[in-house]
Amino acid sequence: MLNINHDRCTRCKICIGNCPFGALSIVDGFLEVSSACTLCGACVNVCPFEALHIERKQIDAEELRKYKGVFVWAELENGKPRKVVLELLGKGRELADQLGQELSAVIIAAETNFDPADLGNYGADRVILCQHKFLDTYSTEGYTQALSAVIASEMPSVVLYGATPHGRDLAPRVAARLRLGLTADCTRLSIDDDGQLVQTRPAFGGNIMASIITPHTRPQTATVRPNVFPALEPDPSRLAEVVEFPLTMSRAAIRTRLVQSENLDVDDQVGIADARIIVSGGRGMGKAANLEMLKTLADQLGGTTAGSRIIVEQGWIPHTHQVGQSGTTVGPQLYIAAGISGAVQHLVGMSASKTVIAINKDPEAPILNVADLGIVGDALEIIPILNQMIEDDRNKNS
Repeated sequence: MLNINHDRCTRCKICIGNCPFGALSIVDGFLEVSSACTLCGACVNVCPFEALHIERKQIDAEELRKYKGVFVWAELENGKPRKVVLELLGKGRELADQLGQELSAVIIAAETNFDPADLGNYGADRVILCQHKFLDTYSTEGYTQALSAVIASEMPSVVLYGATPHGRDLAPRVAARLRLGLTADCTRLSIDDDGQLVQTRPAFGGNIMASIITPHTRPQTATVRPNVFPALEPDPSRLAEVVEFPLTMSRAAIRTRLVQSENLDVDDQVGIADARIIVSGGRGMGKAANLEMLKTLADQLGGTTAGSRIIVEQGWIPHTHQVGQSGTTVGPQLYIAAGISGAVQHLVGMSASKTVIAINKDPEAPILNVADLGIVGDALEIIPILNQMIEDDRNKNS
């Protein structure tokens, strides 16, 4: 319930202007809350006098059953859904079918550059559209207020976020405001016999896989890295129902604003998260200069280069090209690992690869256990041979 400390309250009406549901008003000189309150926390967050407090009690089993539906936060980039959103809709479709519930995508934006109903092509039954002029760029306060309002009103059972920079910022803020459990960087999601969401993620430096449930709060929330789950093949005949969710917001509730954005200077290669072919190097490459042969191989195959954590720490490649638990999770069509032993942290980051070719001198290297094709040998000798074979074949066919 929402508690009001009338001794602290000055009737400034900031909370009234920020309540998405019009649940607050001044009656006979005192602030009052109506039954329209969903405990979304928007008023508590903006009160400058700490006069508002939400008291939340542990939900009993009967209340838990009232929460239904799987929600995916549909993060947009340049007005269109990010790739991870389509991946989460695919997994969300599977979870929703197991629960016998609807799958909904939640869009928060000022405007979109696509038809939201098209998210039905990728599995969504419904799209909840939250549009407001103050949501033109991502802000922690604005998006937290919007998504908290949706969750408090719609009462979903599961909410999934992409583990992007914004997703990793938004998910814990919403969880803290609504007092929810949150599991970060999940690599597996499933439904157990009791209908609980089982959230599996690496723990203790990737040495074990921990399966986590949140039995006492709803919704159950998790972030998932890009490239962990495959997106469904689009079905153009399937369209989602689009529902507009009205929002009441004030600029005072959003304490930050985007002043300027600047793209970092990067090389011409495709980012490893979106690459179809990755040639990755590890300690076995010997020195930074030897990575040039990997770049030659990647260029000939139309791919990009990457590496393990050890060569990032040695300064051979930038962190943006690191594959692994503490780097980027990738899922290319082809992953070539040269001189990489295959620590569990690295394997977590490339396990979604469709085809893996590993080259390592150690026949006991863990990377060989997950490779579709394993070559026991020195990568410094084998990679130049591969480069020459590809070049010879190209010259023969030209």
